[in-house]
Amino acid sequence: MRDQQTRNIFRTSKLEEACGPGLNPTNSRTMGEIIAARFSRRGFLKGSMAVTAISATVSPIALLSATDAQASSASAFNFPEVTAGVDANHHVAEGYDADVLLRWGDKVFADAPDFDPANQSEAAQERQFGYNNDFVGFIPLDGADDRGLLVVNHEYTNEHLMFPGIVTIKDGEIEVSDADETRVNIEMAAHGGTIIEIRRVDGKWQPVLDGALNRRITAKTEMELRGPAAGHARLQTVADPSGRKVFGTINNCAGGVTPWGTYIMAEENIHGYFMGELPEGHAEAANYERLGIPESTYAWGRFHDRFDVAKDPNEANRFGWIVEVDVMDPASTPKKRTALGRFKHEGAESVVAKDGRVVFYLGDDERFDYVYKFVTAGKYNPEDRAANMDLLDKGTLYVARFHDDGRVEWMPLVHGEGPLTAANGFASQADVLIETRRAADLLEATPMDRPEDIQPNPVTGRAYVMLTNNTKREEANAANPRVDNAFGHIIEIIEADGDFTATTGTWEILVKCGDPKIAEVGATFSTETTVNGWFGMPDNAAVDADGRLWVSTDGNSMSDTGRTDGLWAVDTEGAARGTSRLFYRVPVGGELCGPCITEDMTTFFVAVQHPGDGGDDWEGHGRPSYYEDLSTRWPDFNDAMPVRPAVVAITRQGGGRIG
Repeated sequence: MRDQQTRNIFRTSKLEEACGPGLNPTNSRTMGEIIAARFSRRGFLKGSMAVTAISATVSPIALLSATDAQASSASAFNFPEVTAGVDANHHVAEGYDADVLLRWGDKVFADAPDFDPANQSEAAQERQFGYNNDFVGFIPLDGADDRGLLVVNHEYTNEHLMFPGIVTIKDGEIEVSDADETRVNIEMAAHGGTIIEIRRVDGKWQPVLDGALNRRITAKTEMELRGPAAGHARLQTVADPSGRKVFGTINNCAGGVTPWGTYIMAEENIHGYFMGELPEGHAEAANYERLGIPESTYAWGRFHDRFDVAKDPNEANRFGWIVEVDVMDPASTPKKRTALGRFKHEGAESVVAKDGRVVFYLGDDERFDYVYKFVTAGKYNPEDRAANMDLLDKGTLYVARFHDDGRVEWMPLVHGEGPLTAANGFASQADVLIETRRAADLLEATPMDRPEDIQPNPVTGRAYVMLTNNTKREEANAANPRVDNAFGHIIEIIEADGDFTATTGTWEILVKCGDPKIAEVGATFSTETTVNGWFGMPDNAAVDADGRLWVSTDGNSMSDTGRTDGLWAVDTEGAARGTSRLFYRVPVGGELCGPCITEDMTTFFVAVQHPGDGGDDWEGHGRPSYYEDLSTRWPDFNDAMPVRPAVVAITRQGGGRIG
């Protein structure tokens, strides 16, 4: 276990980078090995889907500047490309405005206190916009295009950017002083989510602070455990012998909005919030090891016993779930839906299938972990919202196996089927769901390279899997020649007959990411992609009403790519397939999250997370960045204000559809 001082050095984005060796102990073949087998068998240029994906690694047009290069006329997108790079500000395509809508500390309620970064408090933060906005969703009110609820996840906190006077620099590295209870409680209040009414006035979006549905959810908000695992002995604690009531939600990364208008929060890197050691021989030891619990990144367990596994061994089993919130009732109790499994959830994007059932795609964001989907047992009723409110309590959770011949097989995680029996430690479906990873291990699912957001495309019947990277891969192969997959790739799943409930389908590589002009990187963007259009580390994604794919990234930096993260438009069809164009980029140190485009395609909401968390390798700063010495003071650029994560509303100047 790290000592307290060293632990604090890592209290940054490093928690979400999943920078460990991977916790999957199985010997199942990795996605890279399957890609290699598949394409060495088929040949590089065979298969209608693979032609552009296996195109030349060095693009002549990629060597041109954006001012000289033009995207293919076959592209589904038409906007002036942003120049890639790094600086203290954000940048959007010419002809568009990028307006900051909500920043950390902004009021969520009319009676909330003004943001005072030098005098923060738990009570104030509970009434203000939280930290590190990730997923963003928009739920129209009364069917209006210009009025609705913005729902935003607050994933985690960067204390060295949040609090004054806590950082010292030692040997060029940031060291953060030990947290006290006051600071911990502020951090807990900055987690969770925000629900806030917004409306468009004279073409610009603004929050409605007296909105009746406005709400903050935090790491202390009461929640209800529902579904097959609810009430199970492994979820029972001294404080909650029922195993059905839990306080708070943590590390909410990507999420979703259901067809019936509820808000989905996905609990991801829960391991960092727990400390201590389980009692020797405790029954949860193997379960927790598979999830990396406890990792002791946060000091919460010093002041709240439930985050110390030595004092409350079952509490960690109550996190790692999908949370559903009824946004139309601000007094409602959010529900942790255990039927969708327990792992490091990245996103829960959904689509209504042909037969009316609803399908949710789920990534487990760790190196060598899996891709899942959940199919509801019941059908969606568009005429009766109340009838849909518990659809997520019953259904089938599947995990994916990707075959060499291009087939994908969805294997059910159902107690009593195959190896998921009492003989293997699964006495019930609750055990299968509490230990979803181990159940998937036994089914020999395909270990992937950090599965993050997975976006179904209702227009085409396909789904796109963002695989951020895997620098722990040790074997090179013909189709993916990188020993370390530093830049990630995107897999396209084609469900059988375009039916999202199908248990079989096929898969293709859409793009392998990285700089196409460096041959050894092995990137496969189309030759129409410019020097500004390529990217690495795909993370979140959005599919617009026309079925076009937009991809945001996490991990681009001066040292990795010479550019910041941003939002790229990626063609998936026809001659332009595999072409990418940069639409928006974030300030130095930031990550682009939560891309959400409205149904009328006139607004793109994006989340800029942890801006200023970096700058050591950028010539504009060149040293560690922390509260008193920041690489950027975006978005306020006010010496009295720290850098602030924020949600940005992108609109076309003069109005009109985006892209």
